[in-house]
Amino acid sequence: MIVLVTGFPTSFLATRVVKKVLASSEEAQVRCVVPARFLERADELRASLPASARARLTVLEGDVTALDMGLSGAEYTSLLRDVTHIHHCASATYLGVDRGVAERLNVGGVRELLELAQSATHLEHLVHWSSALVAGSRRGIVREDELVGSSFRNVVEETRFRGEGLVRAAMKKGLPATILRPSILVGDSRSGEIDRLEGPYLLILLMLSTPIDLPVPLPGRAEVPVNLVPIDYVVEAGCAIANDPRSLGRTFHLVDPRPATARAVFERIARTLGRPTPRGSLPTQLATAVLRTPGLEKLAHVPRAFLEQLAVEVAYDDRNTRELLSGTGIRCPPFEQYVDVMVDYVRAQQVKDRPVELDTQHDAPADEERDPLG
Repeated sequence: MIVLVTGFPTSFLATRVVKKVLASSEEAQVRCVVPARFLERADELRASLPASARARLTVLEGDVTALDMGLSGAEYTSLLRDVTHIHHCASATYLGVDRGVAERLNVGGVRELLELAQSATHLEHLVHWSSALVAGSRRGIVREDELVGSSFRNVVEETRFRGEGLVRAAMKKGLPATILRPSILVGDSRSGEIDRLEGPYLLILLMLSTPIDLPVPLPGRAEVPVNLVPIDYVVEAGCAIANDPRSLGRTFHLVDPRPATARAVFERIARTLGRPTPRGSLPTQLATAVLRTPGLEKLAHVPRAFLEQLAVEVAYDDRNTRELLSGTGIRCPPFEQYVDVMVDYVRAQQVKDRPVELDTQHDAPADEERDPLG
C-alpha cells in the first residue's frame, strides 16, 4: 500500500494522519510532497518517528499546487504507477489569508490533486479532508450528502466549498473517493497538543490575561452550539471511515454529536481558570466595540469569523459517521472531558521559550499546510 499524504509537515492534521497511517499497518509506505522551504522541518519530524515508521516515509520536494505537483518526471510517473491511496489534507485555513493564496491552494491544489488521482493506475481510494465550514453561514441542519451554496463569512469557507465541489464532481464520474468534514479543530483531548493557538484558544488567553476581578462578557448568543472537535478523535474516526469500503462515494461529518453551547464553553473555561463566570453577552455586531474596553484589548485578536460562528445556530447531521463507526468504540469525547487539558496546555505554552504559534495578525503568512482544519 503506497499512500500519498499532502500537507505534511506543517499541517497538524496531515502530520497526525501520516503517523496514524504508518502506525496502523507495517506494510504501508507513505509519500509526502513538501515545498523546499519546509524540507528541514519534514526531516525533523521524520527523524522523530520510530525507526520502522521512519523507513517507510519518503519526502519528495515539490508543490501540490504546481503542474505535476512540482515533481520531476520520474517522481511523478512513479506516483502515478504506485500510489494506491491518497489523503489530501493540504489547504489554506488561516482566516486572514489572501484571496489569491486561498484560490491557489483550496481550489487549484484540489484540481492538481484530482489530475493525479484520475490518472493513477492503481488508485483504490482518495480521501479528501474538507471542512464542515463549507456550509458557510447556513443555519439549521446541514446534512452530509449535500453541498449547498450559501453566503460565506470568509474566503477560506468559500474556496474550500469550491474545492469540495470539484471532488464531488469527480466522484460522480467514478473516482473512488470519500469526503471528510471536521468542524472546528481543537487539540488532542488527552495531551492538549495543538500546532497553533487560535479561535477558542484565544478566548482562553483572553481570560488568562485580563484582571481576575473583571468578568469577560460572552460574545455571541449564549445558547448557540459551539462545534468543537478534538484532533485525536478526528484522525481516529476519519481513518477508520476511510478504511471502510462503505465510505466510497460518501461524505462524513466529524463532529461532536452533542456540542456544548457557547455559555457552557465559557463557563467551563472560567471555572477551570478559577474566574468569575461571564456576565451577559454581546451581539456579534457589537463585539468590536468591546475591544476598546480597558483590560479586554486582547479580544481584538479573536478572529471575527470565530465570533460570527457563535452567532449562527447550525447543527451538522452525522448519521453517515454514526453508521460506519457503530461497533468500533470510537466516540467523540464531550467538551467537559477535555476542557481542563486545553486550559493546561495554553498555560504551559505561556511559560515556554518557544510557545505554540499564536495566530493574531491578519497579515501573517499563509500556506497550503496551515490547517488544521481543520
